[in-house]
Amino acid sequence: MRDRRYAHPFRDLRAKLREASSVCVLSGAGMSAESGIPTFRDAQTGLWANFDPMQLASEAGFRADPQRVWDWYQMRRDGVRQAAPHAGHVALARYAARHPGRLTILTQNVDDLHQRAAAQAGEGARIVALHGSILSDRWLDACPRDEDLMRRPCDPSRAEPGHPPRCPDCGNRLRPGVVWFGESLDYRDLTAAEEAASACDVMLVVGTSGTVWPAAGLAARARHAGAHVVILNTQASEIDDEAHIVLTGSAATLLPRLLDPL
Repeated sequence: MRDRRYAHPFRDLRAKLREASSVCVLSGAGMSAESGIPTFRDAQTGLWANFDPMQLASEAGFRADPQRVWDWYQMRRDGVRQAAPHAGHVALARYAARHPGRLTILTQNVDDLHQRAAAQAGEGARIVALHGSILSDRWLDACPRDEDLMRRPCDPSRAEPGHPPRCPDCGNRLRPGVVWFGESLDYRDLTAAEEAASACDVMLVVGTSGTVWPAAGLAARARHAGAHVVILNTQASEIDDEAHIVLTGSAATLLPRLLDPL
């Protein structure tokens, strides 16, 4: 249920952020879209418009046509590298630098914009990338050498160039280090996110539709644990009813107003 008691939401929320000992941010695709990074479905343009998402973001799709999937992710990686953190990323990073240990960012985004903003402002935030990183790779299959104590495991740095690169010893392919459809979140990341949501005093939910689980359940977890939940978005989300306050607008506009110079 939304709380209607706040006649001055910005003033009241700034006071809560000032007093909070623990603040949690859940960020979604809308946050990155403001930096020019297309959402998952928006990235299916041009040559990619006729492909089903399951063909481009699933293990089965990768095994069926590894070059097609690898090339699509390379296109997306190029876009991430060209993008820059916007004023919302910077406001979060500066708030974290002023209050070390207070802010945890739980991001559903696979880019590195939060990390880059934090590096520029000075470390202070803990960042949990729930869906992995598009800029990293990992082996598609378990390395057959892992259980052989006499042989060194496959080394990604030695992978032979290709679309995708392969291990020169066993032929294993590299794949993007993201969570695909049908895959579970890393247990450690999910546990860290649930613990942060349960422990925070304020949760800011920024730029997410609230349709992707289990991340979408973190706002309810925070509210049920006693946190003040605020949703910042340009449009309605599926989890608006979990919020005490819903602020309509862009992250690049709203976050600096809320956080500077707390």
